[in-house]
Amino acid sequence: MEQTLKSKYTRMTTEPVRKLVVRLAVPTMISMLVTALYNIADTFFVGRIGTEATAGVGLVFPIMTILQAFGFFFGQGSGNFISRQLGARKLEEANIMATTGNLCALLFGAVFAAAGIAFAPQILSLLAGSNEAVLQPRTLAFARDYMIIILLGAPFLCMSCVLNNQLRFQGNAFFSMIGLVSGAVVNCALDPLLIFVFRMEVRGAALATILSQMLSCAILFVGTLRSDSLKLHLRNFRPTPYYLKWICIGGFPSLSRQGLASVATLCLNAAAGASASAAPDAAIAAFSVVGKIMMFGFSAVLGFGQGFQPVCGFNYGAKKYGRVREAYLFCIRVGFLFLLGASALGFIFSDRLIALFRDDPDVIAAGRIAMRMQCVTFPLMAVVTLTNMLYQNIGRVFGATLLAVARQGLMFIPVVLILPRLFADPLQGVYLAQPVADLFAFCLAVPLALRMLRELKAGTDAAPA
Repeated sequence: MEQTLKSKYTRMTTEPVRKLVVRLAVPTMISMLVTALYNIADTFFVGRIGTEATAGVGLVFPIMTILQAFGFFFGQGSGNFISRQLGARKLEEANIMATTGNLCALLFGAVFAAAGIAFAPQILSLLAGSNEAVLQPRTLAFARDYMIIILLGAPFLCMSCVLNNQLRFQGNAFFSMIGLVSGAVVNCALDPLLIFVFRMEVRGAALATILSQMLSCAILFVGTLRSDSLKLHLRNFRPTPYYLKWICIGGFPSLSRQGLASVATLCLNAAAGASASAAPDAAIAAFSVVGKIMMFGFSAVLGFGQGFQPVCGFNYGAKKYGRVREAYLFCIRVGFLFLLGASALGFIFSDRLIALFRDDPDVIAAGRIAMRMQCVTFPLMAVVTLTNMLYQNIGRVFGATLLAVARQGLMFIPVVLILPRLFADPLQGVYLAQPVADLFAFCLAVPLALRMLRELKAGTDAAPA
């Protein structure tokens, strides 16, 4: 095992940076795109049921976001620590963290599921917010059915996030891809079968999701056994303050980002429903569809950035700061150009894309404006996201957390609550909320990026030849 890790260390710290990032990024990009695809699959097939079903699933999306937030909290926290320890050749600590991160996530998911099912009526009321009285009864019924089943799969969703991240941070993105793609394919196959053949409607979509998560979790675990990754042993489970501290340091930015994204979705649903008094269900459905479409394009950049993360962690741990800087700048250029192209396509084909999910004139009309507004500032998110990943990977928790919460928390939540009050048609303010938040987040990220580039360059200059 030590010889294998020595060989991996040599590869991660000497192979040409661009080649290394691309090699690691291709499977993670495929993983992220396929994962986004099967998130979209639920929306696509549920859209065939009706607008109320689409809106109901949209209401429950914050629950999924919270579960993913904690999955990434444990996964990014443990994975960042593992990559730095491997770079510093501290194998024992890396082994302990691998097991501790996974079992903590599994236990959290079980507790979350039990609490969620016990308080389901109260949670549903919170998700609906001020729109509860004006939404169609079928919308709330669909939301309840979908939420209960999704909660049952919480432990597997959380643990699969951790296994996926740990495999990536060890440079084994291929095995991570196999696990995620397998789950995605099964989800896409089960959706139409359970929804339409077995007539389970949104319950079928939820069941397809948790069954695919269980399969993905199992395959990812097998991936740790079949690769040169760290192995999980119960004797290595040590939730001591030392390891929990490093999980918090590495994972808190992800938890903050995705946790606030859940709150942002609640605020968006509330603002959209209240602003579109004539058709609140259609407005919520439209923003739900647009969010899934934009996330699909953004997933490619996330995947590319995830190829950067193990390169960053290994080389920062090995004090090869010049390689970290080179990899970061390369990813910024690629990410910006990709999102620029995706934004152009989204702007031109907005109507057709939305109609794929819900061919309802009210949904398309609202979704068209929302999508085109977001496309204007979408390319700027490459800078925000990759700078966040850089800060998170090198253990700069304050900067990483600040950038993580900037877009959907620090910027979006106040903007979406304030802007609708400034327009005669409040819905115009809701449309503008995301692009305005994106612009503010970009303005925050630029000085942080420049500061870190200067530090990395200084570290390179100071390092011995």
